[in-house]
Amino acid sequence: MTSEIARSRREVAEAVFRESAGLKLTFLEGHLDLVVRAAAAIAGALRSGRKVLVFGNGGSATDAQHLAGELVNCLLLDRPALPAIALTTDGSILTSISNDRGYDQVFARQVEALGSAGDVAIGISTSGRSSSVICGIETADRLQLCTVAFTGGDGGKLAALVDYAFVVPSRSTPRIQEVHATLGHAICQLVEAELFGEPQIRGSS
Repeated sequence: MTSEIARSRREVAEAVFRESAGLKLTFLEGHLDLVVRAAAAIAGALRSGRKVLVFGNGGSATDAQHLAGELVNCLLLDRPALPAIALTTDGSILTSISNDRGYDQVFARQVEALGSAGDVAIGISTSGRSSSVICGIETADRLQLCTVAFTGGDGGKLAALVDYAFVVPSRSTPRIQEVHATLGHAICQLVEAELFGEPQIRGSS
């Protein structure tokens, strides 16, 4: 590898990290109070015996599973499990709904089956225009769940439908997803602190 190619690749890598860090700070400036309020609402729902339903497509499906995993298992505290379900994991359910009712209904049908008033529904879509996520949130709203959106760009239709809308000011899908991951961690840490006290930092496996 020539020195010119090596320098170019270093510049690309540096730009990725700087762009991601800068976007996170920009997002924080516009959403800090909302992060705290949303985490308090989620903690309140869990304290009352309610549950969290999380869903999205592609990379956002992975983010949904990550967030649910942190709630069910733990983030920083050794504490009781919290009820959270990623609606992206059961192949039989996903394919049967898609086949019989159309993919638009893949999350809505599950919210209808599993959601109850007072639960929390978190829909993740980097564009805010995913029809399956929008339908899932519309069903959650009809059933009187607390609704949260992780999105980006201008928020799309999704942002206007929810109680708590987190809109990352970017149209770069990778950068938006990186902010969503940090947002999920921040919310989980606040929820743990609200329900179980401040953490003694635990090691990772």
